Amino acid sequence: MHLDVQDLRNFYYRSALGRAAQKTLRQELLKFWPEAKGQTVAGFGFAVPFLRPYLSEARRVVGLMPAQQGVIAWPQGMPNVSVLCEETSWPLETGRIDKLLLVHALEVSERPGDLLEECWRALGPGGSAIFVLPNRAGLWSRSDRTPFGYGRPYSQGQLETLLKTKGFLPERHVTTLYQPPSERRFWRKTAGMWERLGGKIEIIGAGGVLMVEASKRVQGQTGTGVKEAVRNPLEVLQPKPKVKPI
Repeated sequence: MHLDVQDLRNFYYRSALGRAAQKTLRQELLKFWPEAKGQTVAGFGFAVPFLRPYLSEARRVVGLMPAQQGVIAWPQGMPNVSVLCEETSWPLETGRIDKLLLVHALEVSERPGDLLEECWRALGPGGSAIFVLPNRAGLWSRSDRTPFGYGRPYSQGQLETLLKTKGFLPERHVTTLYQPPSERRFWRKTAGMWERLGGKIEIIGAGGVLMVEASKRVQGQTGTGVKEAVRNPLEVLQPKPKVKPI
């Protein structure tokens, strides 16, 4: 079930918890992708809060939003780059995306396999995709006070297995959002401490959000093309029969 775009906007831009989550996830994203100079960067779902660092240097930034969710103009005060589209049919040419970010997308999709196939189609050779999903073992997937409490949470193994079946090669992963999903003042004041400790001390529990980076895997050409054209290249070294004059 897709959340309404207004609810997503209110969470990330108008609540203290949402702004804290946006800050943490954006910092982790920049560790994966520190720059995107001259590249085409796209986000699907509600990924636009995390794409802002790439607006100034990327060749093109596109915010794709599914029809079931709705769309808002973004970024505010600048030319709009948001597009309303069908979940499995994007208005992009094949192989045009260099970097693709999915947030609040795969876990709420009724057709996750088809969605991944569309991701694979739009991503260029050597392109990179990052999937941001609620962690099955984390606290955020257990609370419906945040958008990460909706849809199907994933474990790292489940997500990577699904990606491999659709032609993606998982490269790196991280869990984040160790701060509790609470608006209470104490948790907001200590959020930074929990994030710093979370990646170092496993005993405090798993992060609420899973981020997996995967590359587009392109299979080598199969069939009969060049292989049949030069069936046995060593034949050129064999002596040819002499032709007697008539």
